[in-house]
Amino acid sequence: MNHEQLMKQYETIKARGKKLDMSRGKPSPEQLGTMSRLLTAVIRNDECFSETGTDCRNYGGLDGINEMKRLFGEILNVPMEQVIVGGNSSLNLMYDTVARAMLCGVREDCKPWCKYDQISFLCPVPGYDRHFSICELFGIRMINVPLLSDGPDMDLVEKLVAEDDTIKGIWCVPKYANPSGITYSDEVVKRFAQLKPAAKDFLVFWDNAYVLHDLTDTPDTLLEIFSEAAKYGNEDLFIEFMSTSKITYSGAGISCLASSPRNIAHILSCLKVQTIGHDKLNQLRHSRVFRTLEDVRAQMRVHMEIIRPKFQLLYRVFEEELSEVPGVTWTKPNGGYFICMTLPRGTAKRVVELAKDAGLVLTAAGAPFPYGQDPEDNILRIAPTYPSLNELAEAAPLLCCCVKLAVLEAAQPKVEQNAQNNP
Repeated sequence: MNHEQLMKQYETIKARGKKLDMSRGKPSPEQLGTMSRLLTAVIRNDECFSETGTDCRNYGGLDGINEMKRLFGEILNVPMEQVIVGGNSSLNLMYDTVARAMLCGVREDCKPWCKYDQISFLCPVPGYDRHFSICELFGIRMINVPLLSDGPDMDLVEKLVAEDDTIKGIWCVPKYANPSGITYSDEVVKRFAQLKPAAKDFLVFWDNAYVLHDLTDTPDTLLEIFSEAAKYGNEDLFIEFMSTSKITYSGAGISCLASSPRNIAHILSCLKVQTIGHDKLNQLRHSRVFRTLEDVRAQMRVHMEIIRPKFQLLYRVFEEELSEVPGVTWTKPNGGYFICMTLPRGTAKRVVELAKDAGLVLTAAGAPFPYGQDPEDNILRIAPTYPSLNELAEAAPLLCCCVKLAVLEAAQPKVEQNAQNNP
């Protein structure tokens, strides 16, 4: 199609006045509806006791009830003693971990990060915008590291952390990374386990948000980090996070962190000042619904059957509409919540602008980068999970139309310039 034809198609779609939202990776109402049994898992007073006899209506239980510690331990393949169960948000646990390091230090023998003139984090990109927002809030300098097909550029990571003791951390989404969907290879995980940072208070934030969130019958596998790190005496470098936000209720799930025994002891020593304990009744409800790891896996198969057709719909439309457009590619991850689309340089913001004007809200073009600044302006994070299939069927052609318009507009000045140079 030429520009005039594309604009006609665009205006026709725009005139329908639809309001569509693909801006965040949220569970759909249909997914949330599969967990109604959670609402009635604990309803009587005599049901409010954990397996150890703890009254979950009362104070206490700083690190969580045993049932959930054990379940999270099985999911992450770590001992339950190395798990702390939190509230509904793993993001909150990550924020607290940074705040605790700023105020109290990473461990008892480490200076608080706020006492340094400057501290920095490595940020694999494209990455998760909320990680970057935490750093920005605390004034932590962010350093971009390319995210390759098997994980971060480890040559660069190893070099930077060995040379610069102001670098105190790195953000990682090791399985089905947000937004690219890649999973770290065994080699990358092993190189993380062997890191030799110059800063003794360096931390790897291992955000395993999509540990069970497969989309195919041949899912990716991720090497367990703590057993690898223990081979080199490096288990203190890692704090792992996950939650049930995309398993049960995104606003009323359960989160956890896992780390070395030394780190766990330090975290609890600080946490006891912050809180008397998280919501143990919600933990108990979850443990009654998910008594085994296989129960969780069964729930995730239900989610997969809801989500997978949405990804497949987008793949089909993208293939039909965009396969011939130069410079446009997209990922087909084995799991997670996102598709990452790569466009010609300088077109991502324009796509988002065109889509918004026609009623389709997308994630901001620079979101997968620190400070919201995509240096190439060519990455889009596509979130298919929340809309219905019918809504996606309307959104996908509009998105493709916007992509083709933006690419054509970007190419026109070059065509005009060539025409001027070659009259």
